[in-house]
Amino acid sequence: MIAGTATGFVGPTPQRPSSFVSRQAAQLKAPEFDSIGNNIAVKNLLTSIEGSNLLSDVARSGLLSKAQAAGITLSSLEPLLEAAGKNPEILILVEASGPDLLPILPKVVELAPSALPLLASVVSLGPGALQAGAFASAAAAALAVVAIPDDSTALIALQTLIVATLGLAAPAALTAGATIFGSLTK
Repeated sequence: MIAGTATGFVGPTPQRPSSFVSRQAAQLKAPEFDSIGNNIAVKNLLTSIEGSNLLSDVARSGLLSKAQAAGITLSSLEPLLEAAGKNPEILILVEASGPDLLPILPKVVELAPSALPLLASVVSLGPGALQAGAFASAAAAALAVVAIPDDSTALIALQTLIVATLGLAAPAALTAGATIFGSLTK
C-alpha cells in the first residue's frame, strides 16, 4: 500500500532514445545561418580549407597528374553523376546525412594533407594492386587466426581484432576502392 501511494507522486520515467542515431538526432539543433543565409558550419569548414592550403597541397602532391595518367578524367565521372541523377534516393540520403557529416568534415580536412601521398601512390598502383591488397589482407587475417594460439582471452581478443581489421574492414575498403577506381579508369 505504501509503495502504491508513493508512486502516485512520481512523474512518468523520461524515455531515452533507444539508439545512438536517435539520441544524436534528438541532440541536433537547427543549423545556424548568417545574415546572408549561409550555413555557418559550412562557411567555417570552407574557411578552414582555405586557411590550411589544402588545394595547394593537392597540387604539390601530384595527385591530379597521377590520376590523369591513370585515366581518371572528369568525363569518367559522368556515369557516377548520371547514376545519382537517375536515382534521387541517393541524393536524398546524401542530403539527409549532411548534418551528421558536418562535424566530421573538419577532422577530414585536418587529416587530408598527410593522406595525400598515400592517395597519390594508390592512384599510381591501379585497381589490380588494390584487389591484390584485399586478398593479401584477408590471407594475413587467416594466417593470424591459425598462427595465434587460443590459449587465453587476450589472444582470442587479438585474433578478433586482426580478423575485424585485416579480414573484414581492409578487404572491403580495398575492394570498394578497386571497383570505383576501375570504373573511373575505363
